[in-house]
Amino acid sequence: MGGTAFVMAATIEIDSDRTEYVNHPMRLRPASTTIGQVISRVALQPITPGERGSRGYHDPFGHGAAVWDYTRWTSEEIELGFPAAELVPSWTARTPPGSWLEVELRGRTADGRRTRWYVMGRWAETCADIHRTSLPGQGDEDGDVAVDTLLARRPLLAFQVRITLYGVGASVGSVSVMASAPPGPVRSTPPGKASGVELAVPALSQRVHAGHYPQWDGGGGSWCSPSSVTMVLGFWGRGPSAAELAWVEPADPCPAVDHAARDTYDHSYQGCGNWPFSVAYAGRYGLTGFVTRLRSLAELESFVAAGIPVITSQSFREHELPGAGYSTTGHIMVVAGFTAQGDVIANDPATEGVRRIYPRAAFENVWLRGAGSGGIVYVLHPPEVPLPESDGNW
Repeated sequence: MGGTAFVMAATIEIDSDRTEYVNHPMRLRPASTTIGQVISRVALQPITPGERGSRGYHDPFGHGAAVWDYTRWTSEEIELGFPAAELVPSWTARTPPGSWLEVELRGRTADGRRTRWYVMGRWAETCADIHRTSLPGQGDEDGDVAVDTLLARRPLLAFQVRITLYGVGASVGSVSVMASAPPGPVRSTPPGKASGVELAVPALSQRVHAGHYPQWDGGGGSWCSPSSVTMVLGFWGRGPSAAELAWVEPADPCPAVDHAARDTYDHSYQGCGNWPFSVAYAGRYGLTGFVTRLRSLAELESFVAAGIPVITSQSFREHELPGAGYSTTGHIMVVAGFTAQGDVIANDPATEGVRRIYPRAAFENVWLRGAGSGGIVYVLHPPEVPLPESDGNW
């Protein structure tokens, strides 16, 4: 890609009380920037309600076989404007007892051929009806699914998303798809508009849950994503009720983290770090959100300046992120602010005391580089809180 990073995000907003659905596709346009090219919005296009029917599903994790009525919607084909290597969907939805949903993606390659439909997640709020899961073993000549990411073996120029609601009562608030090409070299950015801003994000540790409920990702020592999502829910004054937490051991230091771990757990992946499952969990409590890639700390600062904390994904060796005190092959934390000098103020659930100040250049490198997540974030916020201005990737 000549060292240029491309990111595109499209959001489909679905009103479950209507039969008209709209999406917000975005198209690449040239821009003068050192980060890459950006995307602008184009006209809204309708998504037409599609087929209804019945289908058998065998839950491989314990509920056996059942026949489910379903309703399905398929988006129009959304042009990317660049050859994409990865797509990550995310969604907010409600699935009351007796319902669940499936999200699928397919792409169009440069030769005009459409790929198969890849299952990107089977999701429900609880595991009473099915066990939520990603789906391994889908690889073919066009691509494969790595937990929550569609990895294109042949670059994709367009995509479609398909949402299937099973049972009765399921509704979808939004579906987003992030598409990106391989990132170029990381370029450090100077301190920006959020310098000296720190949001009052509650500090929650995953370490205090070590050994709790090992059936979910080996216990609390691995619960960086549930801890981070719970921190952001707490920041917005949202989260499960006391009645929803009644099953957690009374001595637990923060039952909401255990609840988030249970209800984001991916039974195939055997972990709590599935990115879209984490966004969907937050959607249960009135937040909207999405997964995307940001291209710099300057972009992330715009969220903090707008009063929105951001959850980031990164991997690093201990010496690469001074102050962390550990190495990780993949970790989730919350960026709550920036010092006056532009260094990152993070609520890092893996550290003693949680609040950490990480050197700006070091953090930007381990978060953005292609060997890690390439700038992945979860953005979670109440619908009434506006996002900062974007040129396309949110």
